[in-house]
Amino acid sequence: MPEAPRARIAAVTAHLPATYRTLDDIRARIAGTGGYAPPPGLLEDLTGVRGVHVRDDGANASDLAVIAARTALDEAGLKIGDIDLLLFAATAHDLVEPATSHLVAAKLGATCPVFDVKNACNSFLNGMEVAASFIEGGRYRTVLIACGEVGSLVARWHAPDRQAFLRALPGYTVSDAGAAMVLTAGPGHADSPGLLSSRFVSNSAAWEACTLAGGGTMHARSVHDDHTTLRLNGDLREAALDILPEILDTAGDELSSARAGAFIAFHQIAMPQYRQMLDLFTLPESRCMPAVAEHGNCAAASLPVQLVKAREADRVEAGDTVALLGLASGFSFGLSLIRW
Repeated sequence: MPEAPRARIAAVTAHLPATYRTLDDIRARIAGTGGYAPPPGLLEDLTGVRGVHVRDDGANASDLAVIAARTALDEAGLKIGDIDLLLFAATAHDLVEPATSHLVAAKLGATCPVFDVKNACNSFLNGMEVAASFIEGGRYRTVLIACGEVGSLVARWHAPDRQAFLRALPGYTVSDAGAAMVLTAGPGHADSPGLLSSRFVSNSAAWEACTLAGGGTMHARSVHDDHTTLRLNGDLREAALDILPEILDTAGDELSSARAGAFIAFHQIAMPQYRQMLDLFTLPESRCMPAVAEHGNCAAASLPVQLVKAREADRVEAGDTVALLGLASGFSFGLSLIRW
């Protein structure tokens, strides 16, 4: 009986807009609104982030995704007509309806089936899981995952007081970014390259800890800053600690393999959280990359951005095992192991 195919990464790309906004620029803009004025250096001290990338005027999430997708197709040596399924996987979207994947497909000239995969900052990692399942099951052979993030829209510029500023803090390090990955069917032998395994765990009781509430049925037409900007309502670290025993029980073997991998990418919000992740999961710092310090929190594009940066630095080579650890408000954890 023939072996099931394995989903192999044919290309992974990232697009970081050229416009760069330093945290000092952000501090000055907050101070200029007449509300709470954070002192110089406070944002950098609290986050360890230098700045974020900002989209061109008028660019939407789909536009950032399309730029990355075109590069990924070129890298894979494919045309858009070679794609059997297109997934848009991001926290952002152009419209509530239709799915942003349709806008991406229209701009690329795709005629294949499309749909969105949305799970906060784990969207891209869940997109990989979905794509791999389709490929391994023989439903589709080649899948394009596209991601576009416009985090610059979720910052709260007017903070009436220090408490409001601290609740809005995660929004000041979120970056605009695009990312894409082409997955295609390859040999399913034990030593073949591709996605080796994936594990996901959720603690949905912690869904209120971090929210962007506007646009849904709870606050469909709200213009209140608390609903239209990213807001920290609770302790995300506590949500992670609550679910840690289940993570260790469910994904313990994968975590052991991850620590031994050549490169480990994990979702990064700010430098204090980066350090906490190293400690929480006993990750070897020499095999990780603090991309958030220079590029900010790229939301669902964070993992592919780190993969691209690692490849550019020759830290990932053929045959290497790579681990992707995803964290997302909600709260969810994901882990994928890849043989490059």
